[in-house]
Amino acid sequence: MRIHARRSAAAAGLATALVAGAAGLLAAVLVAGTTPAQLDPEAARWVETTLGGMTLDQKIGQLVMPSFRSTYLSTDSETFDGLAALVRGQHPGGFLLFGGRDPAPDVLLNPGYARSRLGQPLAGASIVNRLQALSALPLLNAADFETGVGFRLRGGTTFPRAMAFGAAGDEELAFEAGRITAVEARALGVHVNFAPVADVNNNPRNPVINTRSFGENPAVVGRLAAAWVRGLTAGGMVATLKHFPGHGDTDVDSHRRLPLIAHPRARLDRVELPPFRAGIAAGAGAVMTSHVALPGLDPGSIRPATVSAPVVTGLLRRDLGFNGLVYTDSMRMRGITNRLSTAQAAVAAVAAGHDVVVHAPDDAAAFNGLRRAVERGALTEGRIDASVRRILAAKAALGLHRTRAVSLDDLPRVVGARRHRAVAAEASRRGLTLIRDERGDVPLTLPRSAAVLYLSVLDYPSGWGNGAPSRTFLPELRGRWPNVTAVEVSDHTSRAELDLVRASADRYDAVVASVFVRTASFSGRMDLAPGVVRLLRDVARRGGRRDQPFVTVFFGNPYVATALPELPAMLLAYDFYDLAEASAVRAVAGEAAIGGRLPITLGDGFPAGHGLTRAARRR
Repeated sequence: MRIHARRSAAAAGLATALVAGAAGLLAAVLVAGTTPAQLDPEAARWVETTLGGMTLDQKIGQLVMPSFRSTYLSTDSETFDGLAALVRGQHPGGFLLFGGRDPAPDVLLNPGYARSRLGQPLAGASIVNRLQALSALPLLNAADFETGVGFRLRGGTTFPRAMAFGAAGDEELAFEAGRITAVEARALGVHVNFAPVADVNNNPRNPVINTRSFGENPAVVGRLAAAWVRGLTAGGMVATLKHFPGHGDTDVDSHRRLPLIAHPRARLDRVELPPFRAGIAAGAGAVMTSHVALPGLDPGSIRPATVSAPVVTGLLRRDLGFNGLVYTDSMRMRGITNRLSTAQAAVAAVAAGHDVVVHAPDDAAAFNGLRRAVERGALTEGRIDASVRRILAAKAALGLHRTRAVSLDDLPRVVGARRHRAVAAEASRRGLTLIRDERGDVPLTLPRSAAVLYLSVLDYPSGWGNGAPSRTFLPELRGRWPNVTAVEVSDHTSRAELDLVRASADRYDAVVASVFVRTASFSGRMDLAPGVVRLLRDVARRGGRRDQPFVTVFFGNPYVATALPELPAMLLAYDFYDLAEASAVRAVAGEAAIGGRLPITLGDGFPAGHGLTRAARRR
């Protein structure tokens, strides 16, 4: 109890210092930061009239963003009652839409049950419509549609991860992906996309950004992020640059603890900030900050950017001249919860210059904390008004003051349309990058009768809630070569089983391996097990003596390839699941051209920009 009391006192002192330290810096830019986007006269009048008629509680509510799961929800249910109570009692400015989630036991020894699953578009849109009808003000809703609506909702279009776009290097393709995402999202009643990721991934051991980044070159990341922003904007959606001022050069997952980037301001200006500048110039309407400490921007302090006035109000608002919406990252991440209570974090984030507190551990605690801060003078009502005006202006710019409901009848004609999926397939194909092919095995030129050993190589077998690895690759491979023997290996595969696979590989005419390694939030893992690495090396060495073709496709973390330089043919997909797997099989079979270029450096052997070209041979 004494330890807890000391920690609470320290947290309270930190929160007080954060609020006090933000006040002077905030005052210097408050006027410039409250200028709304250009609105027509009617919309501008609506913003000012609405703001003038709001109570303090209604204003504070606009700054707190709760969430819901996009699965079927009856209006006559306790869960919906809770959402309705939030709308009526706390006046949220909007909701964050997630996919589904299944309950799972918190057990030892075998904690392999997947909790997350994709949500349902019609269910999500139905909940949105019902909440919009309950709300006195239109709701400005958001989602993490980083790779399209299919990133969260089943049936929506799913694009490859950003790094595949970096490998393709086509701004027009990035623009179109952003535009399609916006069109589908607006059909669902989602207005703000928490994307694109503008982080420069220049740390191979980054456990949380990785393929979510366009690459390691700030200029390239900036061009593609700007194109994505323009596409989202053209589709009628607010684009959100994240994770400001950069989360790419970290080796700590901010979902687990606080990362630190110790670089000085000059280095940040050269590497981390250019993509954000480019995205802002392209018209991004929002920025999301990171739970990352940057003492080069906030001297004398080791605190997340989430509660740093020098980062948010000083750098973003004043130096970069950004007047749009500023969102926190999820406030449930341990990079912030390990340091401050829900109420303290919400107050400190708003004091630092944020407009919206996202996904708090306790929405009521965040709301009440902000209200108490205004009542005691720690936050002024003028400060709250500045954020509310920006929020209302964003709603008016999107036409939500006129129409807020979406058509459930029209939604199926838009979300997941074939023309949208065709663009995603093109992006997936063009991102594939062949970095090594020393024996000329790609494409495979085997007779249809050839015996093929297929190795599905996993980092670990648990947590694959949104699709089992190889569920598409294997049937697609068998469609070309029916005589396929498939084996899955992982860190759970015994030494005896690995020895059996090693010994049997010589019987086959060719070996094809798919390597699946994730950089998943909270996992703390991003490598293959040593025994599995040895298996792949041994199969490659033994096959080389008899000219046995051996092709490996890396799905997910591309940096794993640096641990396996002995493999004779390596193809990078940067992504998981059906689209990436189908694209890879077509490339391996010679049915699609290969022309991607590395957007990152892989050790000493494969510099950024490297990539082998293959023309399509088979149809």
